[in-house]
Amino acid sequence: MGELLVDENTYLTAGVHIGTQVKNKDMMKFIYKVRSDGLYILDIEKTDERIRLAAKFLARYAPEEILVAAQRQYGQKPAIMFAQAIGGAKVVAGRFIPGTLTNPQLPNYIEPSVIFINDPAADSQALREAVKSKIPVVALCDANNRTSFVDLVIPANNKGRRALALVYWLLAREILKERGDIKNNEEFKYKVEDFEAPL
Repeated sequence: MGELLVDENTYLTAGVHIGTQVKNKDMMKFIYKVRSDGLYILDIEKTDERIRLAAKFLARYAPEEILVAAQRQYGQKPAIMFAQAIGGAKVVAGRFIPGTLTNPQLPNYIEPSVIFINDPAADSQALREAVKSKIPVVALCDANNRTSFVDLVIPANNKGRRALALVYWLLAREILKERGDIKNNEEFKYKVEDFEAPL
């Protein structure tokens, strides 16, 4: 096992690996095992690998070309913090107004080059519009998610408060390192707690 972005215990304590009791066949390759209580457990190494991959991919875009969409309550604060940490990405936290990506007449119309989605199920409106507008999609996908329209899957618990904070925090840190904005982890000025949604 190679070096992880944070130690395994940090991932486990945050519950990044805790999936759902329903699995989608799309996600089979990211599932490590099924627990006795029927919960599907995601493979932390694959999550780690995909966070690095997504960071490399997203670092190729200017912050303002990136749109983050998170409808879930616990995804909103990390999405806002992530957008801020990487230098001002656009963010839709909460309800995604239909037409945001497809109707230029709308005052809130956005033309991103790439979209990062918190949950393909909860954020289905954003996903549909991104697909229609041919915008590449990076998404956090849990064991129960379909990945058919997602270009880059990050397997992770996309419902847990602490799991979401950790994943967004790591992704922001890795993007800044990829871009050369920071040289090492110590230079990243945010703490995971800064990304945690209030209870």
